Amino acid sequence: MSVHMKDRLGRPLRDLRISVTDRCNLRCRYCMPPEVFDKDFKFLPRTDVLTLEEIAHLTRLFVRAAGIKKLRITGGEPLMRQNVSHLITLLNEIEGIDDIAMTTNGILLPKHAKTLKAVGLKRVTISLDCLNDEKFRYINGRNIGVDEVLKGIESAKEAGLETKLNMVVKRGMNEKDILPMARYFKDSGVILRFIEYMDVGNSNGWKLDHVVSKKEIFSIINKEMPIVPIDANYKGEVATRFKYKDDDNEIGIISSVTDAFCSSCSRARLSADGKLVTCLFASDGHDLRDFLRSGATDKEIMDRITSIWEGRSDRYSEDRLKHTNKNHIKKIEMSHIGG
Repeated sequence: MSVHMKDRLGRPLRDLRISVTDRCNLRCRYCMPPEVFDKDFKFLPRTDVLTLEEIAHLTRLFVRAAGIKKLRITGGEPLMRQNVSHLITLLNEIEGIDDIAMTTNGILLPKHAKTLKAVGLKRVTISLDCLNDEKFRYINGRNIGVDEVLKGIESAKEAGLETKLNMVVKRGMNEKDILPMARYFKDSGVILRFIEYMDVGNSNGWKLDHVVSKKEIFSIINKEMPIVPIDANYKGEVATRFKYKDDDNEIGIISSVTDAFCSSCSRARLSADGKLVTCLFASDGHDLRDFLRSGATDKEIMDRITSIWEGRSDRYSEDRLKHTNKNHIKKIEMSHIGG
């Protein structure tokens, strides 16, 4: 079994993003709009969701098949998954894994941050889209104030977790909050990253004119606080990195719409219900859960993982601007596969 497998475009598999639940305690309008994900929405039944032991088993096979070294735990909101710290313990025991991170809205971090650090979590990426309390309460659809997220950020830092912050920028929603966010977090020890609004899933009403481009975000910040590009940390890093000219504080911009990075994408996703998803914008995934539960051997599962990856040719973001009518294609919701 080769650990150097590559897809049809020559891209290796290096990172695995694991969704542990499709549920979330927020209803952000660009991800899980409240009018769609209401009290009658049918989330995955518990029996359809991978157990923690199944996730660890499949992860071990991904490591053996592909040489994966980095894991990211996502959701939904991963801290809503019961005993998620036990999963971190299990994953941390897998030989070959050297980095485990989590993407979270941060609200439950004050309760969990110290435990997560103790069992092997290294990094968290927290979502916060503005500092205006009234606007944030509207965006998250659950009337949660900014302070709840700021408490989460502080608890992560106090626990010793490397902390980054993601701000999704949508025109007409929060582009006026770019500078206030940059000012506030410039000397905070937290790396802020701005994300172009993406057409993930089918529920968020995405339109191209809602996108505030990397070029525009750069210009807004650079005009007041000059910034210069810095090298990527590694090949395939999703964020374009910058630092302020007057110090070494870093910010980043993730531009999957106007400056796509498909050519270096080495990430796969394992959905909460056990599907291997080869692109964030995929229409569906490849079932591993039922294959595992049917009694497939480890070698058979690794062969399937290899076959799926070696057949991969996804480059949705690079195609998007050439074929803007693609937004009618059915895609998996973000809440099933994380970011």
